[in-house]
Amino acid sequence: MKTALIHDWLISSVGGAENVFQEIYSMFPAPIHTLVWNQEALKETVFEQASIQRSFIDYLPWSRKNFRAYLPVFPMAIEQFDLRSYDLILSSSHCVAKGIKRHPDQLHICYCHTPMRYIWDLSEEYLKDAGLTGGFKGAAARYFRQNLRDWDVKSSNRVDYFIANSHFVAERIQRIYGRDATVIYPPVNTDYFHLGTNKDDYYLTSSRLVAYKKIHLIVEAFAKMPTRKLIVIGDGPEMKKIRSIAGKNVQLLGFQTNSALREMVRKARAFIFAAIEDFGIAPVEAMAAGTPVIALRRGGSIETVVEEKTGVFIEEQSAASICDAVERFERFVWDPHAIRTHALQFSIGRFREEYRSFVETKTAAFFRGDR
Repeated sequence: MKTALIHDWLISSVGGAENVFQEIYSMFPAPIHTLVWNQEALKETVFEQASIQRSFIDYLPWSRKNFRAYLPVFPMAIEQFDLRSYDLILSSSHCVAKGIKRHPDQLHICYCHTPMRYIWDLSEEYLKDAGLTGGFKGAAARYFRQNLRDWDVKSSNRVDYFIANSHFVAERIQRIYGRDATVIYPPVNTDYFHLGTNKDDYYLTSSRLVAYKKIHLIVEAFAKMPTRKLIVIGDGPEMKKIRSIAGKNVQLLGFQTNSALREMVRKARAFIFAAIEDFGIAPVEAMAAGTPVIALRRGGSIETVVEEKTGVFIEEQSAASICDAVERFERFVWDPHAIRTHALQFSIGRFREEYRSFVETKTAAFFRGDR
């Protein structure tokens, strides 16, 4: 059986979607079709020796550094791949990969990380951040957004089976595409994080410093709690703003290596997570180190954090609510062993078993005619 793999773009080996796709490729090594790829960035990864087919966007000016500027032609680019010789199509999609064209005798299984956030739920935030809320540019952006929405819904019918990375995303798939999805949580490298039973007296958050991660709210909250220490790991466009509101009890470390982050997570009193994420790998990694989590009661965190066993919830995205959650957190005695045991259910091995079983079961049924 000939298999084709589809992923939106491969410009880095780092990221939640890329981690999922690495595991899919390891289980089903096959030719990869992607809009843009960066050969240099994929050295010493599982993709280094892969057969990779690129779209015409990869040959356009500045495509690898500013490929998102070509968003309006992404649908055209993904549709131009010729997959007629393949039997099974496995896509990994957070943008347009699920819109690949197929014929009725082919089976298409899509692991959907999310429907496109920048044209659906967070579209107004993206337009605001890009300075496209008014004038001719704003009107043009909304015109292209509507075209993309129409294409996105129509092309969802090219998928035979959707897999979602959380029930939160499965609900969005149902709401936007009118399609059911089976939930298979993404792989988390829980083995990389070592259990820490002796915790230091600091709270930790780690993320790229962009607006929707709400790191500024966490820092603002700790400015109101000067006796508690917060360490922030990460860099990004919000650094200047965050530095301006950070008190003396807040330490901004910027970018850190994976090994340094692992050690900080292992020793932290708690990991704080105030973003609305489709799944949220960072809180699970913290729990794998036996570190409890203070997370927003929205998105994927609801599915990974067990209240009063592995952490507590922040009720809303505000500094006051974060302060309240920290105070509630300190009333409990936490068991690092139980927290790590809970996190192990999101391991790489579990993902491989569930994904392979799903693909093999659906493939066998499809090609014996049980459609």
